Amino acid sequence: MGWILGIDTGGTYTDGVIIDPASKEIIAKSKALTTLEDLTIGIRNCLDSLGATTFNTLSMVSLSTTLATNTIVEGRGCEVGLIQVGRKPNGILPTEHVILTPGGHDIKGWPMEDLDLDLLRGQLVSFKGKVEAVAVSGYLSIRNPEHELQVRDLVQEVLHIPVVCAHELTTTLGLYERTVTAVLNARLLPVIAELIQSVKKVLAEQEINAPVMIVKGDGSLMSEQVAREKPIETILSGPASSIIGGTYLTPTDNALIVDIGGTTTDIALVEEGIPRLTQEGAVVGGWFTRVHSAEINTYGLGGDSQIQMTKDRKLLVGPRRAFPLCYVASQYPSIEKELLQYASKIVNTSVIQSVDCFVAFPRQNRETLLPSEIKLLDLLGSGPHTFYYLAEKMEVDPILFSSESYLQKLINLGLIARVTLTPTDILHVRGTYTAWNDQVAKLGCELLAQKMGKSLEDFLNAASERIIDNLCFTIIQSFQMYEGNSSNPLSNEQVMYYLNKALHPQENGLLHCRLNAGMPIIGIGAPAHAWLPQVAKLLNTPLLVPEHAEVANAVGAAVGKIVVNVETMIRPDSNFGGFVVYSLKGHKHLDEFEEAVDYAENEARKHASREAEKTGAQHYELIVKREDINAEINYSPDHPLFIECKIKVTAIGTSTWS
Repeated sequence: MGWILGIDTGGTYTDGVIIDPASKEIIAKSKALTTLEDLTIGIRNCLDSLGATTFNTLSMVSLSTTLATNTIVEGRGCEVGLIQVGRKPNGILPTEHVILTPGGHDIKGWPMEDLDLDLLRGQLVSFKGKVEAVAVSGYLSIRNPEHELQVRDLVQEVLHIPVVCAHELTTTLGLYERTVTAVLNARLLPVIAELIQSVKKVLAEQEINAPVMIVKGDGSLMSEQVAREKPIETILSGPASSIIGGTYLTPTDNALIVDIGGTTTDIALVEEGIPRLTQEGAVVGGWFTRVHSAEINTYGLGGDSQIQMTKDRKLLVGPRRAFPLCYVASQYPSIEKELLQYASKIVNTSVIQSVDCFVAFPRQNRETLLPSEIKLLDLLGSGPHTFYYLAEKMEVDPILFSSESYLQKLINLGLIARVTLTPTDILHVRGTYTAWNDQVAKLGCELLAQKMGKSLEDFLNAASERIIDNLCFTIIQSFQMYEGNSSNPLSNEQVMYYLNKALHPQENGLLHCRLNAGMPIIGIGAPAHAWLPQVAKLLNTPLLVPEHAEVANAVGAAVGKIVVNVETMIRPDSNFGGFVVYSLKGHKHLDEFEEAVDYAENEARKHASREAEKTGAQHYELIVKREDINAEINYSPDHPLFIECKIKVTAIGTSTWS
C-alpha cells in the first residue's frame, strides 16, 4: 500500500499532505495561496513545497475543494438549458433557458401523457448556440425515468452537448429541488473539469501517475469519472473534508468541529465519529438541492474577513472577504508609503474605510467595460493602490468615488479585489502569526484606531473581542440549529442581553450568566490556535487543536472512504393488487410481498456494487437496512395498514489503489 497525497483547493489556500495509510503518519505538509486566475500555479506551489522525493511511492491522489460551492454562490458556471418534462415546478430556477414539453409520470410510475419527441426536436432549436449543457427533469422521474432517458438521447443527437438527468442525481421526491439540482450539476460540469485538468497537469509535471479521487459533500470519495459526471456532489466538499480530517487527527467521537478558514468558519457536529448528514439536502447560495452532504453551518468569518468601522465607531468583522494588508504589502511595499501619504485626507464612509486599497487580477476581459472602468484597471496594472490614490488619479471626489457602482461591479466580475485590515493583520501586530509584513499591518491598525479615537492597544483589544464574540455567536447558533431551532438568536434583543452578560461578565453586575457547551470543540484551520482558546473558555468546554490542524482539510481528503447509498421502495398496487417495486430501473409489479422484497434488495445490491466499482472501490462491504412503514387503524389494531417498505443498501470500501 503506497502513500496518499491529499490536496484541498480552497478559496484562499491550497493545502497538501502526504500520508502513510499503514502507519497513519503524516510524511509532509504544505500550504500555498490559491491562484483563482490559474489554479495550476497554486497547486504547483503546494506540491513544490512538499518535496519531489516523496512522490515516488504515491498510490493515490485525493482532492477536496470549495470551488463548486463558490461557483454556485457567485452565480458562475456555464449556460444551461433546462427541459422540463410534464410540469414546471413553482419557484425561481437557476437558468433562463427553459423548455416545457408534454410527458411525465404519476406517483405509481405510469405515464401521465405521451412524450412527443417530434415536438421536442423542434423546441430544441431555441437552445442552439445559447447553452453549453442541458439538464432534463421529468415529473416523478424517480418513479419511472423512461422519459428523461429518451429526452437525453434526443438532445445528444441534436445538440451534441453534455446532458444531465435529474433521476441520476437523486431518488428523493421534490420536483423543484430535483430540477435545481440537475441545472446546477450541468452548470458545474466545466468548473470541476477545469480543476481536475489543472491537478492532472501539475501531477504530470511531477511525473505522478497515481489516479485522482475527489471528496464528496458527505466526506466520502468518488472517482474522477464520477466527479466529471456529477460535479454537484462536490458542493461542501472542502468543509466535509475538514470534518473527516479533524476526526482523524483527534481521538474523540463526539465533538463540534470548528474550521476557521480564510473566507468562512465552517461548523459541523460529529457523533460517534460520524458527521451528521442533512436530511433534506444541502442549501447552497440560496438554492435548495437534493444533494446529501454533511450538515455544515457556514458563516462569513475568517482570517481574511474585512474589519470595518461603523458610523457609531463600532467594529464589524465580515462577512465580506478581502486580501490582508500584511500579505499584499509583503509583495508591494509601496502600499505603506501611499497609506502614510494620504492619511491626513482619510474620511471613512459606509462603503470605504481609511485603510482600503484595491488590487487587479491579470485576467481581464474588457469588451463590455466602460471607459472609466478600463481607466481604473489601467491604474492598477502596475500593482495595488490605496483608495485615495485612485480617487485622485480618476479625478473624482473621494466621497463620490466611494459610491461609484463600478467598484463593486469590478469586484463581482473578479477583476479587482479589496485589500484592507483583516483578522490576519491583527495576528501580525500581536506577533501571533508573522508570515508577511507586520509593519504595514500595524500602520493599518493605527490609522483605524485614530478614526475610532482609541490607542493602538485598545483598538487591538476591541478588534480581538469582536472576532472572539462572533466565533462564540456562530457556535451558539450552530448548537441551537442542531437541536432543531433555526431562529436567529442575534436578532432578538433579549437573547443578546443574556449572551453579552455571559460573554462579558461584570464583577459588580446584578445578573451573572454562564454558557456551557455540551461537548468539546475540535479546532482546525490555520487561525484556530489563535482565537479558539478564549472562545472555549467563554463556552466552558474543552478545546482540542490537533497537530497538523492547519492542513486538516487535506488530511481529510487523503483518508476518506468510498460510500455509496442506494434505496429502493415497495408500495401496494391499489389498481391490480400485489406490490410495486420502484428502483432506478423503473417500476415492476410483483404479486407476493416477499418476492417484492427479494427483488428490491437484489436491485439495490446490484446498483450499489456497480456504483461502488465505478467510483473506484475494490474492497467494499454492503450493508442492508430495511424499514417497514405501517399505519394503525382503529377498527383493526392488530393488523396495521401497510404503507411502504424502504430498502437501503450502503457500500463502504476503500479505493482500488489505496
